[in-house]
Amino acid sequence: MGLSILLAEQIVVMFLTMAVGYAIVKIGLFRSEDSKVISNMVVYICSPCIIVDAFQIELTQDKLMGLALSIVMAAVVHAMMIGGMKLLEKPLHVNSIEKASVIYTNSGYLVVPLVASVLGNEWVFYTTGYTIIQTILFWTHGAGVISRRRERDYKKIFLNPNIIAIGIGTLLFITELRLPTVIGSCVRGFGDMVASASMLVIGMVIGNVDLLWVFRQKRPYLICFLRLIAFPAAAVLIFIIVGRMGIHPDAEYILLIVLLAAVAPAATMVTQVAQIYDMDSRYASVINVMSVIFCIITMPLMALCFEMFL
Repeated sequence: MGLSILLAEQIVVMFLTMAVGYAIVKIGLFRSEDSKVISNMVVYICSPCIIVDAFQIELTQDKLMGLALSIVMAAVVHAMMIGGMKLLEKPLHVNSIEKASVIYTNSGYLVVPLVASVLGNEWVFYTTGYTIIQTILFWTHGAGVISRRRERDYKKIFLNPNIIAIGIGTLLFITELRLPTVIGSCVRGFGDMVASASMLVIGMVIGNVDLLWVFRQKRPYLICFLRLIAFPAAAVLIFIIVGRMGIHPDAEYILLIVLLAAVAPAATMVTQVAQIYDMDSRYASVINVMSVIFCIITMPLMALCFEMFL
């Protein structure tokens, strides 16, 4: 229960940071479009830095097995969600935006800073498993779902800043090379900015959104239920079963990290890709905003269930 309480506290802190971003747009101090500069800083500097820093640890068998566990469980979760949405697509009349919003989560923006704050920067290492699987699937499956085209954007996969950071971090990890103290401190400093900067961006993005209008929409409640409760509950059950197998000494924490990524709000990339392909990006943003707000309650709840029954 201790971890779930810490998680809830940290989510509240992040929500308050998001509220600051929302407020500064509402009062006219900044424009919603100004968030793009901070967003680029997070995507291209802060997030890669925290990932590279997470790989600055001792190469051990336990670490390699833990990373493998995170990758396998991330693949299991995505397979469950893709398969589940395939079954629900016709009965619930799910469209392409809704389907992608349920399958893909905002794990990069939310989970990395959460893990760093609650467990420590060294545990960010295990978030890379989910990042690898989701990045590959999003640009080979997700983008095709949203655009309704059969296409594979491998360039987007290999040039993704997080994938590049994982590659650099892995090289340093395997060769057991350590960044010089000055460079390491600089990298760590940028990494420490990711939590506040990420939530500030989300707050600024929704600063010009009429929240009363958002919550008057009915269909997104169903999609948020699937994204934040239904599939996460199934994931919790799977993770409890795997956690009881005792396959790794740090299995509880590793599985919790993957679970946090799986129960995060809908991915902001869904909105961005919808804009690129002239799909309903407004509807995608409604789902995103609503799921971000609801996750303040649902994420700690899912973590608590995992802790209680493991």
